[in-house]
Amino acid sequence: MMMGDRFEGHVVQGHIDCIGEIKEIKNNGNSFDVFIKLPRKYMAFVVPKGSITIDGVSLTINDVGDDSFRLTIIPHTMKETLFKNYKKGSKVNVETDMFARYLSHIISHQTKNTSLSWDEVDNISARY
Repeated sequence: MMMGDRFEGHVVQGHIDCIGEIKEIKNNGNSFDVFIKLPRKYMAFVVPKGSITIDGVSLTINDVGDDSFRLTIIPHTMKETLFKNYKKGSKVNVETDMFARYLSHIISHQTKNTSLSWDEVDNISARY
């Protein structure tokens, strides 16, 4: 993809942040609701209508709970991906939303006390 090209879709990196577990799969006739449980510390990176990657399949999150989220999978995706093999209790590789991870990292470092003492300023100045 060139820098000037039109961008559509999700931005994923191919990293695995954690392992999730399929809690439930509901067949709605023209779609499937898939509920996936994650370790709580990763739920901060699960954003409603954000992106998530499950075993390499980039998807949009519909709903977010305390320790799980819901995806709605169309029949084509269910048939043509690893989703066809999933059942309750299946373990899946999860890449959470990249932008949520970046924002969390930036904000957590901005809230830390990064001010320097006068002794530290003097020490830095003395080196130059």
